[in-house]
Amino acid sequence: MSYQLICSDIDGTLLNKDRELSKNTIEEVQRVSPIPLVLISSRMPSALRHLQIEFGNENAPLIAYNGGLVLNNNTILHSTFIKNAVLAEIINQCTNTTIHLSLFHADEWYVPSMDYWAKREESNTKVTPTIKANNEVIATWEKEGKGAHKIMCMGDEAEIDKLYKFLEYQFPDEIMLYRSKETYIEISHKNISKKTAIDVVLEHCYPSLSMANVVAFGDNYNDIEMLKAVGLGVAVGNANYDVLKVAKVITDTNINDGVAKAIKEYF
Repeated sequence: MSYQLICSDIDGTLLNKDRELSKNTIEEVQRVSPIPLVLISSRMPSALRHLQIEFGNENAPLIAYNGGLVLNNNTILHSTFIKNAVLAEIINQCTNTTIHLSLFHADEWYVPSMDYWAKREESNTKVTPTIKANNEVIATWEKEGKGAHKIMCMGDEAEIDKLYKFLEYQFPDEIMLYRSKETYIEISHKNISKKTAIDVVLEHCYPSLSMANVVAFGDNYNDIEMLKAVGLGVAVGNANYDVLKVAKVITDTNINDGVAKAIKEYF
């Protein structure tokens, strides 16, 4: 099979222990150019673009928010966001708790204050949020016909547990809950995934290719559907057990340039 498109998750997969691209990874991606690398992540677009610049592939499509927003040269190919009524209830449930809420739409990131969690995300993503009260964000989005591509809830594990159970029961058909850590919940629209986003990219940008022509890299539960669907689904060695089970190939860990090693082997 001829592999002609690479899609890769970012955190825990493509980046090293310092949350940066290694020299080896950059060189391997550049070596196989013009085969495009599509970055696919739960991150916002502006937290991905600096990586595209390092690779020198700024013109490649970009998949943000786990597939909630798909861009090609800043043209929106697909956008699905959470209803503001759902967001309002999430805000209500977090009132009188210590849970931090980060609200995202496209390149907008809003936090009510620069607390520990906001500073941590700023450090991880190299993007600075805008400080704005949650209810003010909803009011603005209502006027503009927008909603959240992603909601991040961060805080005490017991409070996060309680919120997770409530949301799972209250909105089973509207939102997807992803718990990357015990103190985190990432919330996105129910009908999106990394796999559906790759479908959009293939349809609009590479119509001569199919899923069979795609190599994808991942490490976590939100990568499973993607790895099962593509021609070659590759898990890094540090991936969760369930991810390792569905991968067609297991490469080295992210901190040992697993993605670069697999690109060298299969391209």
